[in-house]
Amino acid sequence: MPGESSSQERLNRFLARAGVASRRAADELISSGAVRVNGERPPPSGVLIDPSKDHITVDGRVVRPVTRHRYIVLNKPLGVITTARDESARTTVLDVVGEEGHSGHRLFPVGRLDADTSGLLLLTDDGELAFRLTHPRYKVSKEYIAVVIGNPSASDLEALRSGVKLEEGITAPAEVEALAVTAGSRDSVLAELRIVIREGRHRQVRRMVHAIGHKVHSLRRTGFGPLKLGRLKTGGWRVLGEAEVAALRRAVGEDAG
Repeated sequence: MPGESSSQERLNRFLARAGVASRRAADELISSGAVRVNGERPPPSGVLIDPSKDHITVDGRVVRPVTRHRYIVLNKPLGVITTARDESARTTVLDVVGEEGHSGHRLFPVGRLDADTSGLLLLTDDGELAFRLTHPRYKVSKEYIAVVIGNPSASDLEALRSGVKLEEGITAPAEVEALAVTAGSRDSVLAELRIVIREGRHRQVRRMVHAIGHKVHSLRRTGFGPLKLGRLKTGGWRVLGEAEVAALRRAVGEDAG
């Protein structure tokens, strides 16, 4: 491995900048042995490389820095899997955007939406930004519209705002707003709630609602940081504008210039 110099950077950060994966996923690729530096398997962490001199491959494919990234917002349909590829041949978010969405870029999803959750999902090949957007340090907001079976009381809503107890601990404070109450099937009542969280726990909103004695009937993500779903139709996608990308960078303390 080369000695340290001003042109060097950590291998996981280089892979993220090159659009291979987020930094966290790049670490997993390095540990798995998929990555080679000048034909050699690097140690699992802390490797410095010089992109101008070193030959980097992932699964035998040469990796070169990407000069311009691609950012797409997708309105994920129900039943679609949030992953780059699925061994069971289920439909993935990358299948939904297709070749036109990829436009020659190796896109991957930023964070996750469960198969039974619809709504806003960011796809990109900018691994460095993806790493920051999903890192707990930056507390990027996620806005959901949850349709809940039953009508939670004022004290239930306040509990959601203050934090409820899950298996791994108390949730952080959340924004919760009651939007509407409608009649459901079999004389049931459905309450529509707007919930904004700044954590990324597994199935967090559903588990929070369950903690106050209710069940989620449907769940849709409508916001991610400064991004809003707007009127984007289900299964539709669009490329982010420069101002939107700059807003994402500002949200995680990254230079937007």
